[in-house]
Amino acid sequence: MLLHFLQGCKSYFACTLLASFFVTRLEMLIPQVIRQTVDAVIGSGELNAPEPVRRWFFSAGGAAFFRNNLWAIALIILVMAFFLMVLIYLRGLASSLFAEKLKQKMREDLFYHIQRLPYAWHQENNTGDIIQRCTSDVERVRTFVSEQMISIVRIVIMVIMSLAFMFMMNPRLTLIAAIAAPIVVAYSVVFYGKIRSRFEVCDENEGILSTIVQENLTGVRVVRAFGREEFERERFEKQNTYYTGLWIHLIKLLSAFWSVSDFISGLQILLVLVLGSLFCVRGELTAGEYIAFISYNGMLIWPVRFLGRVISEMSKAGVSIDRIRYIMNSEPEHDCPDPVSREQTEQAAHGDIVFDHVSFAYENGKDILKDVSFKVKAGTTLGILGSTGSGKTTLMHLLNRLYELPPGNGSITLGGVNIADMRAQDLRNCIGMVLQEPFLFSRTIGENISIRNHSLPIDEIRRAAGIACVDESITEFKEGYDTMVGERGVTLSGGQKQRVAIARMLTQKSPIMVFDDSLSAVDSETDAKIRQQLHQSLGQSTVILISHRITTLMQADYILVLDKGQIIEEGTPKELESKGGMYRQIYDIQLGYAEI
Repeated sequence: MLLHFLQGCKSYFACTLLASFFVTRLEMLIPQVIRQTVDAVIGSGELNAPEPVRRWFFSAGGAAFFRNNLWAIALIILVMAFFLMVLIYLRGLASSLFAEKLKQKMREDLFYHIQRLPYAWHQENNTGDIIQRCTSDVERVRTFVSEQMISIVRIVIMVIMSLAFMFMMNPRLTLIAAIAAPIVVAYSVVFYGKIRSRFEVCDENEGILSTIVQENLTGVRVVRAFGREEFERERFEKQNTYYTGLWIHLIKLLSAFWSVSDFISGLQILLVLVLGSLFCVRGELTAGEYIAFISYNGMLIWPVRFLGRVISEMSKAGVSIDRIRYIMNSEPEHDCPDPVSREQTEQAAHGDIVFDHVSFAYENGKDILKDVSFKVKAGTTLGILGSTGSGKTTLMHLLNRLYELPPGNGSITLGGVNIADMRAQDLRNCIGMVLQEPFLFSRTIGENISIRNHSLPIDEIRRAAGIACVDESITEFKEGYDTMVGERGVTLSGGQKQRVAIARMLTQKSPIMVFDDSLSAVDSETDAKIRQQLHQSLGQSTVILISHRITTLMQADYILVLDKGQIIEEGTPKELESKGGMYRQIYDIQLGYAEI
């Protein structure tokens, strides 16, 4: 999966690795300069260097010249330090660009993939947890890849070069210095499994905490209205305390891991210092070699000590990668291998809607629809009446393929074409829907209405708002159609949100329009006015009205009455009034109450 995200930023990654190699190589040369200065310039030893360096050294005047002009050695080290500074800057720049490009790629791919995932997937996963995977987990992977993974490459280069230089100076002391490495690796492997499992629990509970916060922020009006502030505070504190406790346990484990690592590293440094001094006294190691050896040992032991942090971050990144992989591996919506063209879909949407022996159940749930069959003639209005949970909304979710109808569970056709043979996007472009709880974005009212076509002229926007009987309310706002709608539409009342959603759907000019109890928050007088305006403006569109109000459905050409996922009554309003069934009972209750 990481290879996929690395697309588009491989060049920055390669530059970072190349710069890291040259930085490490130059860092390795500085102790050699100090070693030769101590042994061959200040001391009386032989210059132990490659032939080109030896020729340059003697042509410049040899040991006598440099002994009398130590500033030349300092200048050489200063020049090397300058180039080291430039390389470190280039490495940091390339690493930062790589990190930001990687993070951009990960977020874009995750967002695009999440948008293509089925509606059922979104119902099964908490929004707060999804957001955490796309933010905290992405940041954690970015940090590991751009910092720890680059460091691992640098560490490998540094260890190999350090051991090579140390071995050339004193093989026995090198073997002693290398003893710590396998010990650290051994106990690091043991700690890795424990750290990973505990961090996975921490990450999951962070998602739960994010979900609680997200629910309270989006539902703040409900929390305040029902006086649940104290209850929600206690709920948050309980989860936060548990989450904090998990991190404390993890930190204790990490502290033990780092402490053992530092103890072993300290023992190794002490051992090299003592034995190196002994070798110097015996004449097995020169003073310059001893200084260089100590420098290389510091470069060797730093990666060993840093391994603790790498193991910790690797454990965290592994969990985060798995959580991101869960999203990326979730199957997106699929169209059939050979779907009909967009033109054919648009043409079919102007035909009859036919549900033929449709049955449906949500995953691991009971049947919601049981052998439902009906036909909606093109250009007519179908009304659907039924109690909560009778399957009314499920019918519409199946019609626009928010849920896929499993094979063998019947069929749904538009103009004789099975909707399973259409591209989901083409199908949804032909179906306008207004839900009972419409969602408005944090944009202006005008932008919410024209969301399908941002270039829509204001006259068209106002015309749609006028049909939805919301134009007058909007113009009363100080900013009119430029009024910003708060998050989830909190600026507007429930009825205003529903009417703005109706206006938004009308601008789509779809051949099929579905109103899913979308007038429940408006008063009866406004309801009647909107229905009249809609009746005059919908033209040849096929309309499906879902409502609990008999008055909303009385102008429908045909009405279905659903109960427990089955059609128990159907007919014209007049026919159903005369049958004396459920429709008549609801009719008498609602209209009798209205008369009283």
